[in-house]
Amino acid sequence: MMDTNSSGKTAIQVIERMTSLLDILARSQDSLTLKELARLSGLHPSTAHRILNDMVAKRLIDRGEPGTYRLGLRLLELGNVVKSRLNIHHIAASPIRELHSKTQQTVNLSVRHGDEIVYIDQAYQQGSGMQVLRAIGGHVPLHLSSAGKLFLAEETPLALRAYAERTGLRGTTRNSITELARLEQELRHVRTSGFSHDNEEWESGVRCIATAIRDDSGALIAGLSISAPAERLRDGWATDLAAAAEKISAALGYAAVK
Repeated sequence: MMDTNSSGKTAIQVIERMTSLLDILARSQDSLTLKELARLSGLHPSTAHRILNDMVAKRLIDRGEPGTYRLGLRLLELGNVVKSRLNIHHIAASPIRELHSKTQQTVNLSVRHGDEIVYIDQAYQQGSGMQVLRAIGGHVPLHLSSAGKLFLAEETPLALRAYAERTGLRGTTRNSITELARLEQELRHVRTSGFSHDNEEWESGVRCIATAIRDDSGALIAGLSISAPAERLRDGWATDLAAAAEKISAALGYAAVK
């Protein structure tokens, strides 16, 4: 049996070596050979080669000219995700609070994490018993949340079926959408209208409406939603919700096609 501490130390050592190789490539203007990387990192060539191959497979490193390596585009993709999530808190703060002031209901900012939505910011009035609170860091399955449906609406049919198989489309209330055909129908409406809804599908007595926040590339990076007791949610809030999301998206560099 492998010693747990030994296994943990080995994993940390591999991460340290990967980081060292990435740092060396980041400092170089040109692609580097295996020999150069081994020398600069102090690793044995066979060890460096094994780690480089693993990182190539994960697109963290790309092969340049024959026998050379350079940083991979996957790092750029991940960097853009981090950038958008770091910036969006600051950029969205004012529009979120303005929207809350207009509706007097909880306004949520959420991002996708795997098969769930995670709430990363919100605006609400403390001490009010007429609002629905979503804990920061709380998570909800994509198909049971208004913001989550925005992300599912952009999936390919194959990816959507894979999601349904992974999650089983499990529900939590009698209104939960638990059949793929119904979900597909719902997502067609989302694509057409630009808005998604949670009609007491995650929590009885709570309804939500959401719309998309996009970055400068047009990618969907977050959902902006209003949560309210079922009897208080107003369809007319969609206009204010869209305006707030457009303001945030524009600040992120998104130019909507008119």
